[in-house]
Amino acid sequence: MIKLDKHRLILASKSPRRNELLKGLGITFSVRTKDTDESYPSAMDVYEVAGYLSEKKASAFLQEIEEDEVLITADTVVISNNEILGKPKDKEDAFRMIKSLSGGTHEVVTGITITSLAKQVSLQDKVRVSFKKLDDQEIEYYIDTFKPFDKAGAYGIQEWIGYVAVDRIEGSFYTVMGLPVHLVYDQLKNWDC
Repeated sequence: MIKLDKHRLILASKSPRRNELLKGLGITFSVRTKDTDESYPSAMDVYEVAGYLSEKKASAFLQEIEEDEVLITADTVVISNNEILGKPKDKEDAFRMIKSLSGGTHEVVTGITITSLAKQVSLQDKVRVSFKKLDDQEIEYYIDTFKPFDKAGAYGIQEWIGYVAVDRIEGSFYTVMGLPVHLVYDQLKNWDC
């Protein structure tokens, strides 16, 4: 059970999925958002990018955090063949991404950063996701119906594509959705600053 009696929890994310997942922990929080540059060094290891971006998002709020506030930031990346698949630019880009994931296994990494004036903790969680082979009509149906243009890798595992395409998942389903709630819970239940 999380008791943040002396703290006000803030989720710094526009993602409705992260909002829904944090609500599932049964804690009270508010949402505060800010547009942040999501670029990262081109030479950075792809497995470090999500953590780097979650810390970068937290840095944007450092001058605004009050003494009783605890801020949560997060970022999710989809990695296929050592390449990060970000949010698709358009329908063709989304099609290309999903086609590249079809019939193979990729990884999803979500980084979280929990910040107060007294301390900051950054963690990452990695999950392996295997997709069955999808035909072009299935990919087009998904894109046309669900418009996954705000999602890393051009898909949301909680949507139709997750029902029909995911053969196997090794790790937390919620990490793929965008927030490793088990890690958030573990940190917040012992948060004493």
